[in-house]
Amino acid sequence: MNRPDIPLLLRRLAEASAPFALLARDPETVEVLTGDVVDVPLLADIPLEDASGRAREVLALVPYRQVRERGFVSHDDGAPLRCLIVDEHVSLPRAEVLAALPADPVPLIDAGFDIADDEYADIVRRVIADEIGRGEGANFVIRRDFTAAVGTDPRVAALTWFRALLEHERGAYWTFAVVTDGHVAVGASPEAHVSARGGVVTMNPISGTFRHPAGGATAETLTEFLESTKETEELFMVVDEELKMMSAVCSDGGRITGPHLKEMSRLTHTEYMLRGRSRLDPRDILRETMFAPTVTGSPMQNACAVIARHETTPRGYYSGVAALFTPSAEQGGATHDLDAPILIRTAHLQEGRLRVPVGATLVRHSDPHGEVSETHGKAAGVLGAIGAIPRDVPAPDPDAPAGRRRVLADDPAIAELLASRNSRLAAFWLQPQDSAPAGPFRGLDAIVVDAEDRFTTMLAHQLRHLGLEVRILPWGEVTDAQVEAAALVVAGPGPGDPRDADSARMRRMREVVAHRRGTGRPLLAVCLSHQILADALGLGLAPLARPHQGLQLNVDVFGEPASIGFYNTFTARVPAGTASVGETEVAAHPDSGDVYALRGPGYASVQGHLESILSRDGMRTLERLVAHALS
Repeated sequence: MNRPDIPLLLRRLAEASAPFALLARDPETVEVLTGDVVDVPLLADIPLEDASGRAREVLALVPYRQVRERGFVSHDDGAPLRCLIVDEHVSLPRAEVLAALPADPVPLIDAGFDIADDEYADIVRRVIADEIGRGEGANFVIRRDFTAAVGTDPRVAALTWFRALLEHERGAYWTFAVVTDGHVAVGASPEAHVSARGGVVTMNPISGTFRHPAGGATAETLTEFLESTKETEELFMVVDEELKMMSAVCSDGGRITGPHLKEMSRLTHTEYMLRGRSRLDPRDILRETMFAPTVTGSPMQNACAVIARHETTPRGYYSGVAALFTPSAEQGGATHDLDAPILIRTAHLQEGRLRVPVGATLVRHSDPHGEVSETHGKAAGVLGAIGAIPRDVPAPDPDAPAGRRRVLADDPAIAELLASRNSRLAAFWLQPQDSAPAGPFRGLDAIVVDAEDRFTTMLAHQLRHLGLEVRILPWGEVTDAQVEAAALVVAGPGPGDPRDADSARMRRMREVVAHRRGTGRPLLAVCLSHQILADALGLGLAPLARPHQGLQLNVDVFGEPASIGFYNTFTARVPAGTASVGETEVAAHPDSGDVYALRGPGYASVQGHLESILSRDGMRTLERLVAHALS
């Protein structure tokens, strides 16, 4: 087709009432998508084919409330799963589009955060004390919204903000403007949540936020950020959470590469890339990966419950995704490729109100005032980029080559700091995961009972590498007959207090452990189930003085040192120096008596997560404990 007149095309988009989307996914072009909009209830209903069965392109805006498809809770604001069925898709030179877009500033009226700084700091304190402190999870993202009134026509505002982002924000994965009836979304998302092309699934967990100081970032200021324990552990925890998702959708579990720096105009982040292979429909991949732990928390199901308790208003599209389904050119695989960034760093405009949602990741190390500052930095990044507030102008960099910006990741000291992070991680997840070898336990079957922590998907993947045939069964669905029949039962991890007598989940996990022990057949208990087993053996349970959420410890596991990742708030505890209780051997801290592992006739257990990327000796320890249980 002939290339359209760009100024005329943009005027028509501004003046018409039809929906459209502008996407900048590479440095040279802007894609213009037009078509009709339909709203559908479920991801499976996204209309990837027309009435004749012909594949078509669809851009979907997926709201946060779709987590209900996975059985998770959320405030329901009725935000629709909105699909732009693409009739026309053209790519135009970015420079020409930029020159033709409107540039007059869009004034904001009555601007400010919906939650005051002190109130948000109090929320942070409550989440750390009441949620992380009670064992509900490792980290949680709680949002607040910057809001303002906007008098400018929404379509003109969308085009104006899109121009500003193209001109002033760098490093975004997608820069976009999506305009549909009653809703405008304009943003520069740094994070590709999930993509699927030619059977290869990629996820891109980004965590840690460094707000550039006045004059711009330097190697010296960035070094302090990269050496922060909080920022490093925060990234490791979200990688663990996204590997759970990868292990659920990819037959080969997923391999980690990185870390890398994500350098943007006002903020810098750290990131990893996760890749694996999958034959699933891209809509199923999207459902199984709802939503990124970088904007929700972990474990995912409990994170949604915590969000519902501490956020008083619905999220709308914040932390959802924009998902572009494009008919695939490859034969024999999925009918569509998927490209889905997270809807963050995004301005939403509805009924004359601007809303810029931002969140901070709360972990055991969080400082309430530091998290307040992080939300200010993220909001300022968006507002400055769209020209709603004055922009920071970096000082000239005397060390940068003429004509281009210096890339901080190229600095040898920065590169070394980044690379050193992998020395803490399990080599298992840093290597290719193409196929499971013929492991030592081949020919045996196992069931893993999931107590609402999808670490079980990673655990199952490791057990397959040990040769076992593995099924994962939810705690509410596993039957006593299944508990009796399997060659190995793995009672899995989960959030919460193992002493909670009112929890149906805790009651059922106690029944699973007791029933399997009663058969005398092999049992492995992990984390929460380890605590339940310890309680059944008469060992005391107690909360830790400080939660071990995302903590790597070097411990002795029955005479062999092991570096293991822990995600626990409660512990089994014995008197210092205790080596056995009855016929059960105990591996415990020599001073505190905190129990790391147990083994007895036909059973073994471990407090740590051997499947975590933090467990450098996870596979070796898992093999030892499984071998003991099976013996």
